[in-house]
Amino acid sequence: MSGPPKRVFVARLVSAPVFDPLGDQVGRVRDAVIVYRATMRQSPRVIGLVVEVPGRRRVFVPMGRVTAIDSGQVITTGLVNMRRFEQRESETLVMNDLLDRRLRLREDNSPILVEDVGIEQQVNKDWEVTRLFVRRVPERSAFAAFRRRGETKQIDWTDADHPVDSEVDQEATQLIAAYQDTKPADLADVLFEMNPGRRLQVARALDDERLADVVEELPAETQVEILVGLETERAVTVLEEMEPDDAADLLGELTDDQAERFLTLMEPDDAQDVRTLLAYDDDTAGGLMTTEPVILTPEATVAEALAHVRREDLPAALAAAVFVCRQPVETPTGKYLGLVHIQEMLRHPPHEAVGIMLDTEVEPLPPEAPLGEVSKLLAAYNLVSVPITDENDRLVGVVTVDDVLDELLPEDWRTTGRDDHRRG
Repeated sequence: MSGPPKRVFVARLVSAPVFDPLGDQVGRVRDAVIVYRATMRQSPRVIGLVVEVPGRRRVFVPMGRVTAIDSGQVITTGLVNMRRFEQRESETLVMNDLLDRRLRLREDNSPILVEDVGIEQQVNKDWEVTRLFVRRVPERSAFAAFRRRGETKQIDWTDADHPVDSEVDQEATQLIAAYQDTKPADLADVLFEMNPGRRLQVARALDDERLADVVEELPAETQVEILVGLETERAVTVLEEMEPDDAADLLGELTDDQAERFLTLMEPDDAQDVRTLLAYDDDTAGGLMTTEPVILTPEATVAEALAHVRREDLPAALAAAVFVCRQPVETPTGKYLGLVHIQEMLRHPPHEAVGIMLDTEVEPLPPEAPLGEVSKLLAAYNLVSVPITDENDRLVGVVTVDDVLDELLPEDWRTTGRDDHRRG
């Protein structure tokens, strides 16, 4: 005699590894795809999972190919169709479309928020949405301010009134919580796949630093859409949180009047960094560089240098080396002396000064240097960053390899593969 059907909650399943029959991991779960029945009171059918495979491609795995969901992992059978998933009009994504949706309990018409969605395999092997994990929300609440005070409970799908899409009232708290440990580039992929309205809703719910990191990973057109959709004060804060070169690239996509309006409202120091970068052509060292590398005086110790590159908010490409200059140590600096690779620092005692281990073989480039010259220098010395100095030998910025790749790759590289192919 078989036991009761196993219930799985989708938000807890997100990021779970997906394995093929041989035990090799093929990707990670990102969402579940459901279709509604003839009436909203019938439990929707789960038709498949959205799985992220290497290359950050999201593909569709039919539930018929899922042999087990257990212990935080998914086992599949057969080959995975590697064509990129594209949501059809009749389909609903649990994480994107159901989480944070505001519904009403049938028993008393009280408002509730959906915090998770339970799915179960039926006797006929089909998977259905059977349960909702919800939180009561007082009528006067605008959601977030009171949500934590509300009672949480599990209910049947049929215990709630489910509005048609045009009546949906939804926020983004639970979706953001489900993706809180993902890399900004992965969350950017999630946002890109959303419709513009939902994308802006989620963007508004992210904190400033997280939103800045995510916006940096989006295509230019989507960046602009989010920036102009935010309240002006919030948009300015996000620009200030972004890397200066990324902020300059984004403002470069706007009209001159729009860009100037944002620059005028930014903190003077942040605005000056961005204005400096906007003055250069996009395909030159000046147009590619960031003005915030790790800069130290020659007297700084190895221990101090390592503490600087250990900062969590420092991009990996900028953490690979420190740049040594005379005072001042903000761009434009005093005289540029050389750079020290982190690998070199690890070979020296913590108390030694970085000034005795300078790499002076890497000749800095002027801001006007073309992209090709920057690329050749990176390749010739196996570097991940190149110093840029002005005519007075002052460090004005650093070009990193990821910025060069962004310029060399096709403009649509972030969305390559998001084509019109349909799954079979």
